[in-house]
Amino acid sequence: MIILIAPEKDVENEIEILHGLFEAGLTYYHLRKPFKGYEEHSAYLNAIDEKYHDRIVVHYFHELLNEFNLKGVHLQEQPRIDLKNHLQEYVESFKRKEKTVSSSFHEPEVINNCSVIFDYHLLSPVFSSISKTGYEGRGFNVNSIDRKIVGMGGINESTIEETLKLGFKGIGVLGGVWNSENPIESFKKIKDVFNVSVHS
Repeated sequence: MIILIAPEKDVENEIEILHGLFEAGLTYYHLRKPFKGYEEHSAYLNAIDEKYHDRIVVHYFHELLNEFNLKGVHLQEQPRIDLKNHLQEYVESFKRKEKTVSSSFHEPEVINNCSVIFDYHLLSPVFSSISKTGYEGRGFNVNSIDRKIVGMGGINESTIEETLKLGFKGIGVLGGVWNSENPIESFKKIKDVFNVSVHS
């Protein structure tokens, strides 16, 4: 699986590029816009063709699922910790509606010890980040953990094969697509390399 994370700050022609990415086969788009409020999230979603809504996972304002037919929700690390004993119940409330629930982690042991099994777990940084400076890669090996873990941090076509060898079941990209000259072409390349690597 390939997850594309939204750029924190809007990029030029973002919605238009996004439509092109969906057409190119993007199935998991993580809408992570920390500087946007609820209304701005709604406006952003309304600008996206409805037929693609079921490929979008929201990081903030999970109640948007009452308004839009989205793929699911993502829990960042702190909100997951804050839910404490209510975590299972919170996750189940979305699973009952057949929505995906994922979460962010920065240590493999924490995934292994988490009482809740998410649909997939984002673990970062695997390699030094493309979009965040000073975010050093840690080369996590997750072959021994029996959960669906998606590697993030420094993922582009040249690091995909290594990521899969480290035991990751998918990749999360951000800078590798949005920081390139042509995000759609970059995504297609990443997708082609990923598909070849998975089947090799």
